[in-house]
Amino acid sequence: MIFSPSLDAIFSKTNLTFAERVERTRELGFTAFEFWGWGDKDLAALAAQKDRLGLRVGSFCTKHGNLVDPAQRGRFIDGLAESLAAAKRLDCAYLIATVGDAREGVAREEQHDSIVDGLKAAAPLLEEAGVTLVVEPLNELVDHRGYYLVRSDEAFAIIDKVGSPNVKVLFDVYHQQISEGNLIPTIRANLGRIGYFHIADHPGRHEIGTGEIHYRNVLNAIRDAGYAGLVGLEYFPERGADESLTAFLKEFA
Repeated sequence: MIFSPSLDAIFSKTNLTFAERVERTRELGFTAFEFWGWGDKDLAALAAQKDRLGLRVGSFCTKHGNLVDPAQRGRFIDGLAESLAAAKRLDCAYLIATVGDAREGVAREEQHDSIVDGLKAAAPLLEEAGVTLVVEPLNELVDHRGYYLVRSDEAFAIIDKVGSPNVKVLFDVYHQQISEGNLIPTIRANLGRIGYFHIADHPGRHEIGTGEIHYRNVLNAIRDAGYAGLVGLEYFPERGADESLTAFLKEFA
């Protein structure tokens, strides 16, 4: 597995610039990193920096993540096209999509179908670009009240209906522990539908080892199931960023 620190989350309490965060990631021994939004980034400078350091951009978010409303589909597709161009400049193989908050007064089945149709419309662009879009369920109990896509079983059902190898699920272990638990059996049963993982501990969304999730067992299960891809570290450290990342590599690398 390849561990990819989220520069926005982990370094959120530091005074480091984005470029300095990239440098620090390499200094600490990582080979990949990720971030949330690309619109404010100097893509040429970032591409040159990551190439110089021998780093990989694991993922970033596509623009305009509202898939529950068919009236917003054109905006989503336009944002995806722009994000694919950014991904090409950064040689990034994964984009993250959220689906938007549930629409009040609209049947869930209608919103579900809108997500499927939007992702089907996106699939040819993704396949042509060689980029995988990973769709993220989020918890609504703690962090994202009102968000539509909470349970992983619905996310997997959506992926099956879309039927593209370039549209998969981002399984965020933190979010799914809050929403449903049953982590290891769910991961084992659905690994082929999962394109990317995120991890943080619960409660608090802090570094690994501060909460209730037994990450040694979870990560071993992911590895033993045959997953060799990216695992994003998307937590907000209680300790310093450097200390938490060093401790993580010492235990899990």
